[in-house]
Amino acid sequence: PAPAGLLGDPEPEEAVSDDSSRHGGRVRGFPHERGNWATHVYLPYIAQEEFLELLELLVSRARTYVPSLAAMEEFHLSLSQCVVLRYHWIEPFVRSLRERLAAFHRFFCVADQVKVYTNQNKTRTFIGLEVSAGHFQLLELVSEVDGVLEEFDLPTFYKDPSFHISLAWCVGDLSGRLEGLCLRELQDIVDGFEDSAFLLRIQWEQIRCKSGNKYFSFPLR
Repeated sequence: PAPAGLLGDPEPEEAVSDDSSRHGGRVRGFPHERGNWATHVYLPYIAQEEFLELLELLVSRARTYVPSLAAMEEFHLSLSQCVVLRYHWIEPFVRSLRERLAAFHRFFCVADQVKVYTNQNKTRTFIGLEVSAGHFQLLELVSEVDGVLEEFDLPTFYKDPSFHISLAWCVGDLSGRLEGLCLRELQDIVDGFEDSAFLLRIQWEQIRCKSGNKYFSFPLR
């Protein structure tokens, strides 16, 4: 159920600051407006010690090409874009998600292909691990999440998505430096890492929705 603090409460005050220096130079994808809650649906990934060891190797190598690269502190696989919800939409949005996702079971993915991404407005570049198995199940989930987004007249997910777990990021479009030789070296590290085939076979157990500072979990059966 939604937290008791959400239902029926007046809209909370939100501290607003667009000072990009306070969050590594990142720039908002859309301007903040009072009452707008940035919302994202995703599969959370809890990193194990071995995964963090692999991450350290990858980031260390990639920094020889882009020194400003920063490792991600949390990991996930997106099932939606970041969209804007009005405060009073959050409860019905979460309820609709819960209904549509209730029948889904746990499943595995393999995320073992290193790839470079940029966000839509080219203000950030990412290194990620792209899914090479489990794509069909992810598309089924996205179809249901898209159905909820359409109910609220919100943008659906990308067509032909490249499902991935982001590992590291930097400000600006530096994809040219990371693709080519750097990308091949990073893939070699993944392929040669001990037990990488086991490590990068991930079982998804829950879906989450983050709206502003609120989190909602939807366990897979």
